[in-house]
Amino acid sequence: MNWFGRKAAQGAARPALSRVYGAWSAPAPLSWEAQVRAGYLGNAIVQRAVRLVAEAAGSAPVVASDTALAALVATTSGGQGLVETLAAQLLLHGNGYVQILRDAAGRPAELYALRPERVTVEADARGWPVAYRYKAGGEAVALAAEDGAGRTAVIHIKALHPLDDHYGAGCLGAAAGAIAAHNAAAKWNAALLDNAARPSGALVHDPGDKGMPLSAEQVDRLREELAESFAGGANAGRPLLLEGGLKWQALSLSPADMDFLELKHSAAREIAMAFGVPPMLLGLPGDATYANYREANRALWRLTVLPLCAKILGALAQGLGDWFADAALRVDLDRVPALADDRMALWREVSAADWLTADEKKALLGMA
Repeated sequence: MNWFGRKAAQGAARPALSRVYGAWSAPAPLSWEAQVRAGYLGNAIVQRAVRLVAEAAGSAPVVASDTALAALVATTSGGQGLVETLAAQLLLHGNGYVQILRDAAGRPAELYALRPERVTVEADARGWPVAYRYKAGGEAVALAAEDGAGRTAVIHIKALHPLDDHYGAGCLGAAAGAIAAHNAAAKWNAALLDNAARPSGALVHDPGDKGMPLSAEQVDRLREELAESFAGGANAGRPLLLEGGLKWQALSLSPADMDFLELKHSAAREIAMAFGVPPMLLGLPGDATYANYREANRALWRLTVLPLCAKILGALAQGLGDWFADAALRVDLDRVPALADDRMALWREVSAADWLTADEKKALLGMA
């Protein structure tokens, strides 16, 4: 089934789509680059959560209706694993674009995932996508949604965006507030380590009977000496020699400081929730939602990885249906290690059903 071009025109008329894009659609390259640098490249929780889901999706065993179709999806193109790359793009950006490269005979030879922030949807007068403009290196190339024969040329996979007809919404935008809080907490902790890994203290001046305050020159000299000789991790524990009525008063962690550290862990758990990863798998303290890692890993697959794989594989099968009759792609649940307990439970239940025949049991277990 094709969505664009000649085949689409043969069906019933479709309503016009809005061509006014919302504030969250197709972010500007610089803005998107800043989000990725701060959110993915500069945040360990986001990077681990995305890689955990994307690598799991890329390693999922795939069953195809055709061996050539399975080989096409599994082939590495330009150094990228197709399913893993698309999973990461959908999580971060909310959109995935797959260009179908063909051989001399016009059959699909390679599938390549385009960088989504470089792609712009071009719509017709009624708002329906007819082409995709890809910008890179100061140049732009228009990629038709279909070729001259009405076959799909670019497959667009998008996450749900209720306010946009053409672009999907990624998880990075939803987690932006938690990411900013977590990054700020990390900088605060780094600054704390730079100051001998403890809260700063106060130099208290006792003028004595003369009542002479410190001059501006003396205050500046004290600040320079403290910064050069006593600040930083290399100077941790160095004794402080005081004179002229000065005494050191150490400050302890206040309740507000303790709450700030807890806020960092709370922000990390919110980030994990946005990307659909159980916090236990990211090693976050204070999270006891799941009884053990095995249960958390099974929840990751059931609630996040498998639905994402179904979206990606379903879109690929639909886009390649012009060349492969009854194209179908799915994850083989019997070969997923994280779901072994579910499979064993099903086998026990089916085996204990004495009212079923051996052939019926095989059919229920998918062995018929």
